[in-house]
Amino acid sequence: MESNIESEGKVTAIIGYLMLLGAVIAIFMNLDKQNPFARFHIRQGFGLSITFLLLGYLVGNFDSWMISSAFYLFISILWIYGFIGMLQNKYTEVPLLGKYFQQWFTFIK
Repeated sequence: MESNIESEGKVTAIIGYLMLLGAVIAIFMNLDKQNPFARFHIRQGFGLSITFLLLGYLVGNFDSWMISSAFYLFISILWIYGFIGMLQNKYTEVPLLGKYFQQWFTFIK
């Protein structure tokens, strides 16, 4: 049975995983209610978006489909892991970077 906090913040958390624009929209949606479940997953989604953009810029300098494929596989696995954790109403951080996202993006309330 899902608790009230998770059920109230689920829509905002889902929007937080929709790349950078979705994360920014979710940040503004969460300003009034400040749901801790939504805040956790907005930080994860925002961090994944920033990671995608920064690593994508670096990977774009290589002319290798193997490097590009590994990059997209890496980001996809992290995104799926975080999204499934959110759907299961869990506070699971994405592997490798999730704890840093929670520390770095404390401006997300």
